[in-house]
Amino acid sequence: MSTTLGAFIAGGIAACGAVTATHPFETVKIRMQLQGELQDKAHQPKMYRGPIHGVGVIVKNEGVRGIYRGIGAAYVYQMILNGCRLGFYEPIRGRITHFIFNDIKTQSLGVNIFSGATSGILGAAAGSPFFLVKTRLQSFSPFAPVGTQHAYRNAADGMRQIYISEGFRGLYRGVGAAMVRTGFGSSVQLPTYFFAKRRLVKHLGLEEGPALHLASSAASGFVVCCVMHPPDTIMSRMYNQNGDLYKGVLDCLLKTVKTEGVLAIYKGFLPHLARILPHTILTLSLAEQTNKLMKKLENKILQTNTEDEI
Repeated sequence: MSTTLGAFIAGGIAACGAVTATHPFETVKIRMQLQGELQDKAHQPKMYRGPIHGVGVIVKNEGVRGIYRGIGAAYVYQMILNGCRLGFYEPIRGRITHFIFNDIKTQSLGVNIFSGATSGILGAAAGSPFFLVKTRLQSFSPFAPVGTQHAYRNAADGMRQIYISEGFRGLYRGVGAAMVRTGFGSSVQLPTYFFAKRRLVKHLGLEEGPALHLASSAASGFVVCCVMHPPDTIMSRMYNQNGDLYKGVLDCLLKTVKTEGVLAIYKGFLPHLARILPHTILTLSLAEQTNKLMKKLENKILQTNTEDEI
């Protein structure tokens, strides 16, 4: 087992643990992003007014199952996305750093940002069909519908219906927006995390451990949310559209801003922050632990193989 593969698996496991806790806020965020879509402010509905209110409305009308719509597709997507993001970041960074500086230990902000963006874009492209289905499952509500409604029984049924009606290309609808969104988020997630970690160690004297991981993850999560939310809103709308309401990322952005105002691209920011802060904290903190376990497992396997050869 290679180190990259080990990091991929560790990152995926950590992300699945995090998404279990934060999925309800993701459901609220998507519905808030879709409510009032392409309607002027005077006629926009306010069914979901914030993270807590949104969760309450959904649980009241749809039960706990309602806030966990699409959780299966979310697990698969997180395995792919964060497996790529955490698994490929260090190999990409190491190769580029070695090529430019001839020393893999050299830290360059530009290289770190590029490596984070590249690893995230790879994960977003690979996992896009699962995020597409997840978005449509989460947006569906028989009681308080917003945006286009897609009645899928589950993720597999959703993919089957999309493939039948739109072909293979339909499964990758909105992949451009997904790559922009994740590229933005990934370009700052790990660099911000490691930057915060180094500064906390240097200036506050924090030592390696849960407190350092928690503080670094929180700083990273806030920055990620600020940078990623506008393309996230565009992506949600492109994924959920029926037909060709939007011709592309730029068309969706222009139509949204023209009809609903500039702040429309920040709809659902609070539930997004409520989701992404604990999600980032759990993902990166768990990743620290799962990476250590994977390294121990790899060393044990390699040691066993060496002994067998001898």
